[in-house]
Amino acid sequence: MLTLEQLDIRQDTFELRADFALATGAIAAVIGPSGAGKSTLLNVIAGFFAPVDGRVLWMGQDITALPPAQRPLAMLFQDNNLFPHLTVAQNVGLGIRPDLRLSSQDQTRVAQALTRVGLSGLEGRKPSALSGGQQGRVALARVLVQRCPLILLDEPFAALGPALKNEMLDLVAALAAETGATLLMVSHDPADARRIAPLVIIVADGVALPPQPTLPLLDNPPPALAAYLGV
Repeated sequence: MLTLEQLDIRQDTFELRADFALATGAIAAVIGPSGAGKSTLLNVIAGFFAPVDGRVLWMGQDITALPPAQRPLAMLFQDNNLFPHLTVAQNVGLGIRPDLRLSSQDQTRVAQALTRVGLSGLEGRKPSALSGGQQGRVALARVLVQRCPLILLDEPFAALGPALKNEMLDLVAALAAETGATLLMVSHDPADARRIAPLVIIVADGVALPPQPTLPLLDNPPPALAAYLGV
Protein backbone atom coordinates (compact mmCIF):
# COMPACT_ATOMS: atom_id res chain seq x y z
CA MET A 1 0.00 0.00 0.00
CA LEU A 2 1.15 3.52 -0.84
CA THR A 3 0.36 5.98 1.95
CA LEU A 4 0.73 9.74 1.80
CA GLU A 5 0.49 10.76 5.42
CA GLN A 6 -0.38 14.43 6.01
CA LEU A 7 1.95 15.59 3.26
CA ASP A 8 2.60 19.32 3.06
CA ILE A 9 4.31 20.24 -0.22
CA ARG A 10 5.49 23.82 -0.77
CA GLN A 11 7.52 25.68 -3.36
CA ASP A 12 7.55 29.50 -3.28
CA THR A 13 3.85 30.43 -3.28
CA PHE A 14 2.73 26.94 -4.33
CA GLU A 15 1.24 24.63 -1.70
CA LEU A 16 -0.30 21.16 -1.95
CA ARG A 17 -1.57 18.82 0.73
CA ALA A 18 -2.23 15.09 0.49
CA ASP A 19 -3.43 12.58 3.05
CA PHE A 20 -4.63 9.27 1.63
CA ALA A 21 -3.70 5.67 0.85
CA LEU A 22 -3.75 3.68 -2.38
CA ALA A 23 -4.14 -0.08 -2.20
CA THR A 24 -1.49 -2.40 -3.62
CA GLY A 25 -2.19 -3.23 -7.25
CA ALA A 26 -4.54 -0.29 -7.77
CA ILE A 27 -4.48 1.84 -10.93
CA ALA A 28 -5.30 5.50 -10.36
CA ALA A 29 -5.34 8.49 -12.70
CA VAL A 30 -4.18 11.83 -11.29
CA ILE A 31 -6.15 14.63 -12.95
CA GLY A 32 -6.78 18.32 -12.37
CA PRO A 33 -6.06 21.79 -13.76
CA SER A 34 -2.66 22.75 -15.15
CA GLY A 35 -0.38 23.97 -12.40
CA ALA A 36 -2.40 22.30 -9.66
CA GLY A 37 0.50 20.04 -8.67
CA LYS A 38 -0.09 16.69 -10.37
CA SER A 39 3.50 16.21 -11.50
CA THR A 40 4.78 17.67 -8.24
CA LEU A 41 2.85 15.04 -6.32
CA LEU A 42 4.51 12.27 -8.34
CA ASN A 43 7.92 13.89 -7.88
CA VAL A 44 7.46 13.85 -4.10
CA ILE A 45 6.48 10.17 -4.19
CA ALA A 46 9.52 9.46 -6.39
CA GLY A 47 11.88 11.39 -4.12
CA PHE A 48 12.83 14.17 -6.56
CA PHE A 49 11.21 16.80 -4.34
CA ALA A 50 10.95 16.79 -0.55
CA PRO A 51 7.82 17.75 1.39
CA VAL A 52 8.11 20.23 4.21
CA ASP A 53 6.05 17.94 6.42
CA GLY A 54 4.39 14.54 6.38
CA ARG A 55 5.54 11.12 5.23
CA VAL A 56 5.53 8.86 2.18
CA LEU A 57 5.14 5.20 3.13
CA TRP A 58 5.29 2.05 1.04
CA MET A 59 3.92 -1.11 2.65
CA GLY A 60 4.17 0.63 6.00
CA GLN A 61 7.84 1.58 5.57
CA ASP A 62 8.73 5.27 5.71
CA ILE A 63 10.57 6.11 2.47
CA THR A 64 10.33 9.91 2.79
CA ALA A 65 14.07 10.38 3.25
CA LEU A 66 15.21 7.78 0.73
CA PRO A 67 16.85 8.98 -2.51
CA PRO A 68 14.97 8.13 -5.74
CA ALA A 69 17.26 5.21 -6.62
CA GLN A 70 16.46 3.46 -3.34
CA ARG A 71 12.68 3.72 -3.65
CA PRO A 72 10.71 0.69 -4.89
CA LEU A 73 9.38 2.50 -7.96
CA ALA A 74 9.92 3.22 -11.63
CA MET A 75 8.89 6.47 -13.31
CA LEU A 76 8.05 7.12 -16.94
CA PHE A 77 8.39 10.74 -18.06
CA GLN A 78 6.76 12.64 -20.91
CA ASP A 79 10.06 12.89 -22.84
CA ASN A 80 10.78 9.15 -22.27
CA ASN A 81 14.25 10.08 -20.92
CA LEU A 82 16.14 8.03 -23.52
CA PHE A 83 19.86 8.52 -24.13
CA PRO A 84 20.42 9.31 -27.82
CA HIS A 85 23.94 7.81 -27.96
CA LEU A 86 22.79 4.43 -26.62
CA THR A 87 21.01 1.66 -28.49
CA VAL A 88 17.52 0.47 -27.70
CA ALA A 89 18.88 -2.51 -25.76
CA GLN A 90 21.31 -0.33 -23.81
CA ASN A 91 18.60 2.18 -22.89
CA VAL A 92 16.50 -0.68 -21.53
CA GLY A 93 19.51 -2.26 -19.81
CA LEU A 94 20.00 0.92 -17.78
CA GLY A 95 16.94 -0.15 -15.82
CA ILE A 96 18.90 -3.15 -14.54
CA ARG A 97 22.41 -1.75 -14.17
CA PRO A 98 23.39 1.90 -14.73
CA ASP A 99 26.91 0.79 -15.70
CA LEU A 100 25.43 -1.56 -18.35
CA ARG A 101 27.55 -4.49 -17.14
CA LEU A 102 24.80 -6.96 -17.87
CA SER A 103 25.00 -10.66 -17.24
CA SER A 104 23.58 -13.14 -19.74
CA GLN A 105 20.48 -13.35 -17.54
CA ASP A 106 20.17 -9.57 -17.60
CA GLN A 107 20.45 -9.54 -21.38
CA THR A 108 17.71 -12.15 -21.54
CA ARG A 109 15.50 -9.92 -19.40
CA VAL A 110 16.12 -7.02 -21.78
CA ALA A 111 15.26 -9.15 -24.81
CA GLN A 112 12.10 -10.47 -23.15
CA ALA A 113 10.97 -6.95 -22.22
CA LEU A 114 11.53 -5.69 -25.77
CA THR A 115 9.55 -8.62 -27.13
CA ARG A 116 6.75 -7.87 -24.68
CA VAL A 117 6.45 -4.29 -25.91
CA GLY A 118 6.70 -5.26 -29.57
CA LEU A 119 10.25 -4.12 -30.31
CA SER A 120 12.01 -7.43 -30.92
CA GLY A 121 14.57 -6.98 -33.69
CA LEU A 122 15.17 -3.30 -32.98
CA GLU A 123 17.69 -3.80 -30.19
CA GLY A 124 20.57 -2.17 -32.06
CA ARG A 125 18.79 0.99 -33.20
CA LYS A 126 19.32 4.42 -31.69
CA PRO A 127 16.32 6.42 -30.42
CA SER A 128 16.58 8.86 -33.35
CA ALA A 129 15.77 5.98 -35.71
CA LEU A 130 12.51 5.21 -33.91
CA SER A 131 9.04 6.71 -34.11
CA GLY A 132 7.55 8.48 -31.10
CA GLY A 133 5.48 5.45 -30.27
CA GLN A 134 8.50 3.17 -30.48
CA GLN A 135 10.49 5.46 -28.19
CA GLY A 136 7.67 5.25 -25.67
CA ARG A 137 7.83 1.47 -25.88
CA VAL A 138 11.57 1.52 -25.17
CA ALA A 139 10.95 3.59 -22.04
CA LEU A 140 8.17 1.22 -21.03
CA ALA A 141 10.46 -1.79 -21.52
CA ARG A 142 12.98 -0.14 -19.19
CA VAL A 143 10.26 0.20 -16.57
CA LEU A 144 9.38 -3.45 -17.10
CA VAL A 145 12.92 -4.78 -16.45
CA GLN A 146 13.13 -2.81 -13.21
CA ARG A 147 10.40 -5.03 -11.76
CA CYS A 148 9.26 -2.35 -9.33
CA PRO A 149 6.00 -2.72 -7.39
CA LEU A 150 5.11 0.97 -7.91
CA ILE A 151 4.97 2.67 -11.33
CA LEU A 152 4.54 6.41 -11.85
CA LEU A 153 3.55 7.81 -15.26
CA ASP A 154 3.92 11.55 -15.85
CA GLU A 155 1.97 11.99 -19.10
CA PRO A 156 4.38 9.88 -21.18
CA PHE A 157 1.91 9.46 -24.04
CA ALA A 158 0.50 13.00 -24.23
CA ALA A 159 2.19 13.76 -27.56
CA LEU A 160 0.90 10.63 -29.29
CA GLY A 161 -2.16 10.44 -31.53
CA PRO A 162 -5.37 9.01 -30.06
CA ALA A 163 -5.05 5.49 -31.52
CA LEU A 164 -1.39 5.07 -30.55
CA LYS A 165 -2.00 6.57 -27.12
CA ASN A 166 -4.81 4.11 -26.45
CA GLU A 167 -2.57 1.26 -27.57
CA MET A 168 0.13 2.37 -25.13
CA LEU A 169 -2.36 2.83 -22.30
CA ASP A 170 -3.71 -0.68 -22.85
CA LEU A 171 -0.16 -2.05 -22.82
CA VAL A 172 0.63 -0.24 -19.57
CA ALA A 173 -2.53 -1.57 -17.95
CA ALA A 174 -1.76 -5.11 -19.12
CA LEU A 175 1.79 -4.95 -17.76
CA ALA A 176 0.56 -3.61 -14.42
CA ALA A 177 -2.01 -6.40 -14.21
CA GLU A 178 0.60 -9.05 -15.01
CA THR A 179 3.06 -7.83 -12.40
CA GLY A 180 0.58 -6.70 -9.75
CA ALA A 181 2.19 -3.25 -9.69
CA THR A 182 0.48 -0.20 -8.25
CA LEU A 183 0.13 2.47 -10.94
CA LEU A 184 -0.33 6.25 -10.72
CA MET A 185 -0.83 8.07 -14.02
CA VAL A 186 -0.92 11.84 -14.48
CA SER A 187 -3.18 12.82 -17.37
CA HIS A 188 -4.98 15.87 -18.72
CA ASP A 189 -7.43 13.67 -20.59
CA PRO A 190 -10.32 12.13 -18.61
CA ALA A 191 -10.69 9.57 -21.40
CA ASP A 192 -7.38 8.07 -20.25
CA ALA A 193 -8.84 7.53 -16.80
CA ARG A 194 -12.00 6.00 -18.22
CA ARG A 195 -9.93 3.63 -20.32
CA ILE A 196 -7.60 2.04 -17.76
CA ALA A 197 -7.95 3.60 -14.30
CA PRO A 198 -10.72 2.41 -11.94
CA LEU A 199 -9.73 5.21 -9.53
CA VAL A 200 -9.14 8.96 -9.87
CA ILE A 201 -7.16 11.30 -7.63
CA ILE A 202 -8.27 14.91 -8.14
CA VAL A 203 -5.60 17.55 -7.60
CA ALA A 204 -7.12 21.03 -7.32
CA ASP A 205 -7.25 24.04 -5.01
CA GLY A 206 -4.14 22.99 -3.10
CA VAL A 207 -5.33 19.49 -2.22
CA ALA A 208 -4.81 16.02 -3.67
CA LEU A 209 -8.05 14.28 -2.77
CA PRO A 210 -8.27 10.59 -1.81
CA PRO A 211 -8.87 8.12 -4.67
CA GLN A 212 -12.45 7.87 -5.85
CA PRO A 213 -14.17 5.51 -8.34
CA THR A 214 -13.64 6.87 -11.83
CA LEU A 215 -16.95 6.43 -13.63
CA PRO A 216 -19.32 7.96 -11.05
CA LEU A 217 -16.83 10.76 -10.41
CA LEU A 218 -16.50 11.73 -14.08
CA ASP A 219 -20.20 11.27 -14.75
CA ASN A 220 -21.13 13.55 -11.85
CA PRO A 221 -18.04 15.68 -11.17
CA PRO A 222 -17.71 18.00 -8.15
CA PRO A 223 -17.41 21.75 -8.91
CA ALA A 224 -13.60 21.88 -9.14
CA LEU A 225 -13.47 18.96 -11.54
CA ALA A 226 -16.49 20.18 -13.50
CA ALA A 227 -14.79 23.53 -14.06
CA TYR A 228 -11.65 21.78 -15.27
CA LEU A 229 -13.60 19.50 -17.60
CA GLY A 230 -15.71 22.38 -18.90
CA VAL A 231 -18.93 20.70 -17.85
